[in-house]
Amino acid sequence: MGSLRLTLCTGALAVCALAPPVYAVDAGGAGISVSPSSPAPGADVALHVTGCSAKAGSASSRAFVADVRLAGADGTLTGNSRVRASAEPGSYDVKVTCGGAVTTARITVVSPSASPSASPSKSQPVSHPAASPVAPVHAGGGGTAHFATVDVREAGPGTGQAVTGLVLVAAAAGAVAVLSARRSRGTD
Repeated sequence: MGSLRLTLCTGALAVCALAPPVYAVDAGGAGISVSPSSPAPGADVALHVTGCSAKAGSASSRAFVADVRLAGADGTLTGNSRVRASAEPGSYDVKVTCGGAVTTARITVVSPSASPSASPSKSQPVSHPAASPVAPVHAGGGGTAHFATVDVREAGPGTGQAVTGLVLVAAAAGAVAVLSARRSRGTD
C-alpha cells in the first residue's frame, strides 16, 4: 500500500513540476509558455511556442532586452531572452509572430525583493544586475576572417611567384632525368 501511495505522489509531483507556468492560446491555435512566469528584472526567461507550423518566428515584449528569435520544428518553437534590468514591476504583453499569425501572452515582472532568488534585507538598497549583451558574437573563421572582407582574386600569386615555381619544377624534372639516365647506364 505504501509503494502505491509513493508512486501516485511521485507522479503527481512530476506532473506539477513539468506543467508550464504560463500558457496562452489564441484562436489560431498557437500556445505560448513563458518560464518563469513572474521573473525579476535581469532574469533569464525561456519561451516555448506550440501549434506553429513555421520553422522560425519571433517574440517581442517591452520587458525583454531584445526581440527573441524562435526556432524549432514539428510545430514547436523555443527561444530565450532576458528581462531588462530597468523593467518596472507589472504586467507586460509578449507578442509572438509565427507564420504570419500573431499570438499574445502576458508575463508579470516582480520586484527583485519578491523573487525567491533575491531576498535583500530592508536596510540594504536594491541593486539591479548589470545587463549583458544578447547579440551573437561575430566569431569563427580563425585566420580566414581576413579573406571574408577582401577580394582574394587580387591577393593571389603574381608573375614573380609563377616564374619561380616554373623554374623549381624544371629543376626537379631535370634532376629526375639525370638520375634516371645514370641509373640506366649503370645497369647495362
